[in-house]
Amino acid sequence: MLDHSLPLQSGYVFRSLGLLGAQRGFGWRTVQVTGPRHNAGTPAEETIDGWTFHRTPHPPPRPPVWHELAEMRALSRRLEAVIAATSPDIVHAHSPLLAGFPAQRAARRAGLPFVYELRGLWEDAAVDLGHTTEGSARYRLTRSLETRLMRRADAVVTLCQAMRAEIAGRGIPPERIAVVPNAVDPARLAAARAPDPALAAALGLTGRRVLGFIGSFYRYEGLDLLLAALPAIRAAHPDVAVLLVGGGPMDAALREAAAGDEAVRFTGRVPHAEVARYYDLVDFLVLPRRRIRLTELVTPLKPLEAMAEGRLVIASDVGGHRELIADDITGFLFPADDPAALARRVGEAIAAAPRHGAIRAAARRFVTEQRVWPVAAGAYKPVYDRLT
Repeated sequence: MLDHSLPLQSGYVFRSLGLLGAQRGFGWRTVQVTGPRHNAGTPAEETIDGWTFHRTPHPPPRPPVWHELAEMRALSRRLEAVIAATSPDIVHAHSPLLAGFPAQRAARRAGLPFVYELRGLWEDAAVDLGHTTEGSARYRLTRSLETRLMRRADAVVTLCQAMRAEIAGRGIPPERIAVVPNAVDPARLAAARAPDPALAAALGLTGRRVLGFIGSFYRYEGLDLLLAALPAIRAAHPDVAVLLVGGGPMDAALREAAAGDEAVRFTGRVPHAEVARYYDLVDFLVLPRRRIRLTELVTPLKPLEAMAEGRLVIASDVGGHRELIADDITGFLFPADDPAALARRVGEAIAAAPRHGAIRAAARRFVTEQRVWPVAAGAYKPVYDRLT
């Protein structure tokens, strides 16, 4: 049970596909259902890139709260129909709780085990987006409902050790919590390719040392901190340029902050099939995430994807990055929320050129041995065995 899926593209979708592909590799049959928030106007059943998704129709618009309840009722009905048609052994729902509660209800009605996978702290994401404040009634309600759902689940899965500790701290028995970390497709383990000279020329990056970010522009990503650090970086390394690929809530603010700076390039969103060409232009992938609860507890996919291809990563030392990157061994870390520290670390990373090959090799080795989907998803096996 998924909130959304292909053809939409997001970290959530890529994790879903990685997990499903690994499970199919174990010989398991999977059936995919998406909630009513996936996309309006989709058919009841849709096959994309070989994956079939059972869609849930949108209920008519209602006032807030009543609309969410109507969405959950619609999803519960859809799940009950799919369960009756496919006879699964387990119902496995991925957050948010608007997907989890209907799945839990449908599983109980069918007498099936229920697994809930908490991928993020949605109340903290809402704080960063400015939709609520920490400790508000909405914040506390979301947290309380998610905790109640996890207590009802036969097993809870999450994506890192920090999240596991957070869940256990809410009273969920540790033996019912499993960690299936973020990982990458083994096909991504190809070596980094040479830059496309035509694309580099079109973006004015020929002969430039490129600091890049590719993804969604949320406040917690800290891209404004990178722009703030850029003058100090360029004072020592005038050939440095910044390449920002993507878009999101901070897009307009970032463009305004970089207005008139010839060293900053914005591409807007690019087709997924084209992303690799932009990665190839990047010398250092920079991930300056701010230190908030969300980034302390949740591990991102971006560093793993870069490390899998042997790229160099410079990242803030928030908890989600520290679980993935060993400083000076598989990448470079700097104190979060500090543009001056970021500028110094970029200079140190550039100066470490004689060690770049060893760092790339260590990063690829970490991903190959621990963070490819068939290895990561192996943690589902004891969970499913116990429940069946």
